[in-house]
Amino acid sequence: MVKASDRSGELNPYEQFRQECTEEVKLQGEDTEFLATTQEWIDRSMHSKYSLHFEWLGRPIIQYPQDLVAMQEILFGVKPDLIIETGVAHGGSLIFYSSMLELIASCGGPSEATVLGIDIEIRSHNREAIEAHPMAHRIQLIEGSSTAPTVVDEVKSVASRFGRVLVCLDSLHSCEHVLAELRAYAPLTSVGSYCVVFDTIAEKLPQSYFDAKDRRCAPGDSPMTAVNKFLDNNSDFEVDRSVFDKLLISVAPGGYLKRVS
Repeated sequence: MVKASDRSGELNPYEQFRQECTEEVKLQGEDTEFLATTQEWIDRSMHSKYSLHFEWLGRPIIQYPQDLVAMQEILFGVKPDLIIETGVAHGGSLIFYSSMLELIASCGGPSEATVLGIDIEIRSHNREAIEAHPMAHRIQLIEGSSTAPTVVDEVKSVASRFGRVLVCLDSLHSCEHVLAELRAYAPLTSVGSYCVVFDTIAEKLPQSYFDAKDRRCAPGDSPMTAVNKFLDNNSDFEVDRSVFDKLLISVAPGGYLKRVS
């Protein structure tokens, strides 16, 4: 059992370790050579579809492993009783979040914590796999556009029954769509919790990466563009820069938004 600082104010070994890590992470995030090397790796990884090659408990998750570790840390710290995720795909993220909530419940977190997944189309084979999964008891699904007023109202109705909410936005990645999602769902985020906007990395990728014939986002029209516009008019959230400084390899640089008021 980790003991708190003693009355003299000295740090216990764990606290000292965490303080050292905090200082090292800050320096890491300021290391321009390290950052450039990491960005080069990310550019290469996008062309090889690196993030498509991982699964969580038997379902494709389409995320960098580094972001999953970051989300685990955030979830354990926040202990939400509701996670709202836009974008379902194969359901791997829903399974990941529900399994994390299961573990957190075993550590004293909320026992009835739930994940709410929203997608404009939940394909039948994905729905069947999600609903047959051992973690399905923590998952609710809504099929429909995440920005449609009827869907937004339904999500708000669900969220009103929970006390501590965390939001993940990972559906269509155009600036217009993500900004609409932020305006709809970020206010549901509890103070001290997070609204995480995935694929802000699109803003940092070379224009040559994007196919002009099937362009769903690009520099200047990306989730990061939406985040910047949202933050220009919203002081309730701030970017938790320590998350990216720690990861460096992430699809969500600048996308870990912490609600501070």
